[in-house]
Amino acid sequence: MSKQSETNQLSPDLPSTTTYLTGHNEEGKAKVHSARPAAWKPFEGGVMGFNQIYTNTFPADLNNDADVKYHEEIISSGKLGLATKNGVVCRMVDFGPHYECMMHRTQSLDFGIVVEGEIEMKLDDGSKTLMKRGDVAVQRATMHSWRNTSPTNWARMIFVLQDMKPLFVNGKKFGEDLGGEVEGLPPSGNDEE
Repeated sequence: MSKQSETNQLSPDLPSTTTYLTGHNEEGKAKVHSARPAAWKPFEGGVMGFNQIYTNTFPADLNNDADVKYHEEIISSGKLGLATKNGVVCRMVDFGPHYECMMHRTQSLDFGIVVEGEIEMKLDDGSKTLMKRGDVAVQRATMHSWRNTSPTNWARMIFVLQDMKPLFVNGKKFGEDLGGEVEGLPPSGNDEE
């Protein structure tokens, strides 16, 4: 069986991945709680996809696997936007060759790490920054887009998004702006009053 049929992975040239959750046995010793193969959700006709690694409230409640239950509930609900209210989201995103997402902003503090390929970060001031494997962007609620610069290969990033207090610049509130609708991606809802 190929990795695509096992994990719904979109890219033929990137490795499949597994998420390992740790926990504790009855004696309080660390153990592997579970291993989850990537579960990819395609967007925009399959040229971009998300693997939701972990989602939780902040601060997290690990007692009686409350965090694992929360993650499973929000994923199965289909209501997870890019960010989550009073919480954190960790996801892997694959970008097809020359794919560019729309200019957007979340009401969150985001850490974007390039793990495969090269990604161009565009900001609404017109600047473009080429990010290579290992580079990290700290998105501080700014309007931005991502573009895979390769005409032939897929690129991959890992994102961690943390909810934040509303941002005001010169008295104007800067909330979530998805730049349009993406089928299957609801608003985050963390900037609603």
